[in-house]
Amino acid sequence: MAEERVLSSKTVYDGRAVKLRVDTIQLPDGRETTREVVEHRECVAIIAADADGKVLLVNQYRHPTEKKLLEIPAGGIDGNEEPAEAVRREMQEETGYLPRKTERLGGFYSAPGFCTEYLHLFLATELVPSQLYAEDTQSITLVRVPVADIPGLITSGRICDAKSIAGLLTYLEYQKSR
Repeated sequence: MAEERVLSSKTVYDGRAVKLRVDTIQLPDGRETTREVVEHRECVAIIAADADGKVLLVNQYRHPTEKKLLEIPAGGIDGNEEPAEAVRREMQEETGYLPRKTERLGGFYSAPGFCTEYLHLFLATELVPSQLYAEDTQSITLVRVPVADIPGLITSGRICDAKSIAGLLTYLEYQKSR
């Protein structure tokens, strides 16, 4: 299968969280077209499972959707930080817990049709209270959900963001193999 070839690339926006570029590409049949690409750093997405068989979710307002969403904890990987380090930091910032144990469950692209963001999916367990304050996490509410409730929360639309759905479904399959 022939791939698209980049003929030129132009950055049209360079912001705090994302960069937008427009690539002129050549298709396998020789035609030229453009692709708009949102560049975003790699992130971690976390399934935080407590000793009581519940998953810790965060309820937070998301400006682009103009509503609060129930999600798994997640966040960007800073600088030279390893994904497992980012898991620990994000867990402290968003949930107030520090995992003593982390395990990589896989990974996925959030929206590969237009975005470079890749999410490393981790399972965080053996949680201990450990608050790390971050300036943009005051409005996050922690919600503990029984694992058995996850499918219903997804099918009802209560959990409706792609990373949470992908992460939670991966976790449910992971649990079957244990």
